[in-house]
Amino acid sequence: MSAARAGPALPSTWQDGWLREAVRIASPNFGPRPPGTVIDLVIVHSISLPPGEYGGDAIERLFTNRLDWSAHPYFETIRALRVSAHFLVRRDGALLQFVSCDERAWHAGRSDWRGRGDCNDYSIGIELEGLEGERFDAAQYERLGAVIGRLAERYPIASIAGHEHVAPGRKHDPGPAFDWPGLRRSLAVPGLEFAA
Repeated sequence: MSAARAGPALPSTWQDGWLREAVRIASPNFGPRPPGTVIDLVIVHSISLPPGEYGGDAIERLFTNRLDWSAHPYFETIRALRVSAHFLVRRDGALLQFVSCDERAWHAGRSDWRGRGDCNDYSIGIELEGLEGERFDAAQYERLGAVIGRLAERYPIASIAGHEHVAPGRKHDPGPAFDWPGLRRSLAVPGLEFAA
């Protein structure tokens, strides 16, 4: 009787902090995390460029320092920004990744979570294409839940917060229309703490 043979190995979900199911658009706006950092926080953001307009490639251009500042009057007001996030979830649920999750993206700015400052050091930033105060699409919530699930398989994610929770008064995204209870119900990750 011959021994059972294993089937072909499944491809890994991750490669050096890059989620294989995401479209990879590398940003230069990142740095190393401090040695020994435990990545245990997900921060949910919202962004649209120009504000309230969806589609196009302005967000990708902002995160890769290629935005044409003269293309819209609003862009001049953010000209000095050098920012990034780990992920962007488009209105249709398409997923883009700009920075390896093993690295420090520049998404939270001055921030604090439960007495720990500099949230960029230990968090993963996920931008939803949208405007604070406006509703997000079902496809975005579905993708967001899936990404958080993938992150929780790789990192010891303990908390999920909005940018508004880690930088209160300075930031207001993802805003009052974000469905925190729905996200909580959709995630099958035991022990997660939610800011809202």
